[in-house]
Amino acid sequence: MSRSYYSLIGAGAALIGCCYGFARFAYGLFVPVFTDRFELSATVIGLVGAGSYLGYCAAITVALVYTDRVGARRMAVAAGVVATVGILVVTAAQSAAVLAVGILVAGMSTGLASPPLASALAQRLSAERADRAQTIVNAGTGIGVVVSGPIALALLGQWRLAWAIYGAITVAVTAWVAFALRNGPEVQRSRVTVGRRFRPGTAGLLVASVLTGVGCIAIWNFGRDLIGAESGGDAVATTAWMLLGAAGIGGAFGGAAVQRLGFGRTWVATVAAMAAATAGLALAADHVAAILVSACVFGAAYIGLSGLLLLWGTRVYPDAAAYGVGLAFFAIAAGQALGAPVVGALIESFGYQAAFLVFAGAGALAMLARPAPAPDSPAADEVPVAGGDGHDDRGGRDHRGAGDQREL
Repeated sequence: MSRSYYSLIGAGAALIGCCYGFARFAYGLFVPVFTDRFELSATVIGLVGAGSYLGYCAAITVALVYTDRVGARRMAVAAGVVATVGILVVTAAQSAAVLAVGILVAGMSTGLASPPLASALAQRLSAERADRAQTIVNAGTGIGVVVSGPIALALLGQWRLAWAIYGAITVAVTAWVAFALRNGPEVQRSRVTVGRRFRPGTAGLLVASVLTGVGCIAIWNFGRDLIGAESGGDAVATTAWMLLGAAGIGGAFGGAAVQRLGFGRTWVATVAAMAAATAGLALAADHVAAILVSACVFGAAYIGLSGLLLLWGTRVYPDAAAYGVGLAFFAIAAGQALGAPVVGALIESFGYQAAFLVFAGAGALAMLARPAPAPDSPAADEVPVAGGDGHDDRGGRDHRGAGDQREL
């Protein structure tokens, strides 16, 4: 494999790590600090967190429309720039309103990042290598979470400095992305027409993605707060967060698991694991060993699920990888945005345990969705997924844009 291949994968994973691990999910690490500094209630914390996901939804819509028009490189670099701006706004925040704006802008970066990276990999790699590369890049979230944890633990009392460091790292990674994506096709005209944007398999993809978003939000927004309150220490909470990220790197093996076990079995097992981890944390938040195990299981399961939904999107839309991935990730963020304030309200009314158990159950419903088969599988002409019916006119072939050049 060429050096450019590894640079592409590394830069993509690093950008995902900055956008997700820093700009989006580091907020959860600092919930106790933000609560004290800005005098926020659990409901308001949930609403501010929801702003990140709403920003994501808006940005991913832009990425879906413009990635093919302006090119993957420009859109990926834009994601890094937006992440940096959002992080720096959080760093300088003097009020809850400015904090909310910073979190919203930072969250937008994740929406801009995933579609162009998926498109860049689809354009440059053969189909078999692209599946594995997609899951490796997607696992960058775990790397970002791992890196954010020690910084937060060391600088929890100096949170502005911690966020400034996140910003500096993001600037460097953005430059790397601009370099790594400098070669290759810049503009791809998608062949997806308006009439084919909703096709057999789309409904199942959306249902699965929304439920995944709902099922994960309790831990992402309030998990660290719960652990800190029940276990009695920031060290345990931050250690659990780092383990969550480290285990998430295992999501890079999602593509290999699909090849070995099949998409359906892998999907059900991973959804069950995330639900069990959320429930486990709720029921045993005062036991350190249970906390650490739950964090590891959740990290691996969440990154695994997002990687599976990424592949699911490319299977439903093999002719437009950026669109399929963007649609799936938009729905994940929509579920997170809907769930975040509800979790906060439930915590205020009924406590952490009840809120986490409710959302564990909601996330488990995603097991009912049936993944789309690979485009070249015998079942590809008729995709039996939740909410889908009829026949796909793809004919089981892997259609790509006319200018789609892949490295074999």
